[in-house]
Amino acid sequence: MKVSVKVVGASGQISLGKEYAGRQVLVEESGFGVWTVRTATVVPDNERWLHTQEVSAGLSRSLAWAAENPAQPTDLSTIKRKLERDETSSAKRERAKGESRSQQPRVSKKLVHS
Repeated sequence: MKVSVKVVGASGQISLGKEYAGRQVLVEESGFGVWTVRTATVVPDNERWLHTQEVSAGLSRSLAWAAENPAQPTDLSTIKRKLERDETSSAKRERAKGESRSQQPRVSKKLVHS
């Protein structure tokens, strides 16, 4: 265990060294003048759900899947052609729906309201 002497400044602060600059620490006071200082990572309340067992298990499954299914190069021109075909097919279906509606017999308003 490394022991060092520090001076508590007028504002009640001590310096732990530049290697700890910006780090969060837990300070436990176990008695008058006795402190234990430990580095810590604090998790904000709105992010605690990310550290639940369920989310951790899902992440583990995702990482395992990613390891078994490496990324493949994507041919964007193939995707573009497929999307264009799908758009053309959708437009044809919409036109066909419109044509079938226009072929349906129309009922006169006079007949409906009489």
